[in-house]
Amino acid sequence: MTEQMVQRPPAEVRFADELERLRETDTAPRPPGWALSLAAARRFVVGDDELGVRRKFVGDPSLIDRALVTLATSRGLMLVGEPGTAKSLLSELVAAAVSGDSTLTIQGGAATTEDQIKYSWNYAMLVAEGPSTRSLVPAPLLRGMAEGKVVRFEEITRCPLEVQDSLLSPLSDRVLAVPELIGPDAMVFAREGFNVIATANTRDRGVNEMSAALKRRFNFETVFPIADFATELDLVEAEAAALLERSGVQVPPRRDVLEVLVTTFRELRSGKASDGQAMDRPSTVMSTAEAVSVAHAVGVRGWFLRGEAGSAADIVECLAGTAAKDSADDLTRLRRYLEQQAARRPGPQWKALHAARHLLPGR
Repeated sequence: MTEQMVQRPPAEVRFADELERLRETDTAPRPPGWALSLAAARRFVVGDDELGVRRKFVGDPSLIDRALVTLATSRGLMLVGEPGTAKSLLSELVAAAVSGDSTLTIQGGAATTEDQIKYSWNYAMLVAEGPSTRSLVPAPLLRGMAEGKVVRFEEITRCPLEVQDSLLSPLSDRVLAVPELIGPDAMVFAREGFNVIATANTRDRGVNEMSAALKRRFNFETVFPIADFATELDLVEAEAAALLERSGVQVPPRRDVLEVLVTTFRELRSGKASDGQAMDRPSTVMSTAEAVSVAHAVGVRGWFLRGEAGSAADIVECLAGTAAKDSADDLTRLRRYLEQQAARRPGPQWKALHAARHLLPGR
């Protein structure tokens, strides 16, 4: 399957040329089992202009250093933070740099079972032959240990506590028991390069609190929202432009429309207008990732409905599903923002945003 046929190829496919250039020029020592050195893996994430490697994660570079050092040790890496702060993107990029493969992923949830984490069985073959390596169906954790690769565990705190604790032995003893088998096949020992990157968002804290034993096996790193407006605007513009191109939109997003969008998200997220006036914050998370999603929708709406890039009026239509995601009261807060804040801002796009406030559903 070609990259053009896939909606979102993994990082090692999207940035294959960059990874190849980094491997060719990488002369620094590499930890056992790693595809790149720590220095080259860092450049893959934060960028290197001389090699034509673009910056992929906007945040504190020292966070990348600490994350990579953690993975070079016997401790797992836990990325925590608000939803939409690019924790999953960071884990994907780091896994691609370290292992050349970011697809060994476990998606945590209330229905996640140990079979989806460790291994399961081909039951037809199991009945016919009994337990054997032929009837064993490896899941991401077993594959990561056997192949010496990084395993990603997304939203680990969405899983029941007993499911989370299935990581205890692989993280501490670096071994996974398969009691149904006998002999050397009954124990899978982790090869060099194996480790685990887990993510958890702070909105889910307390849903299924991690056990103290599991916490001790992770180093925790917090991923914070982007503090600088210009940096967030540039990121939203770049990501939205890439998404629009893949969606067949032939015009880039308008910078002035994105300025209105990012300002709206930042002010609603902080509960404070640019002039310092306090306002009600929505209960939903107005994250950078959500801003990119809305910018994408604005561009798709403008191009396929009218043959243009999209305007601030489209923002109102596309914001409704974001702002009212958790509570109907959030729609009222958004309407109040459009009526009180947008009306006072200069510029044609702010005026268009205010004029389109009637497009919000309900009243």
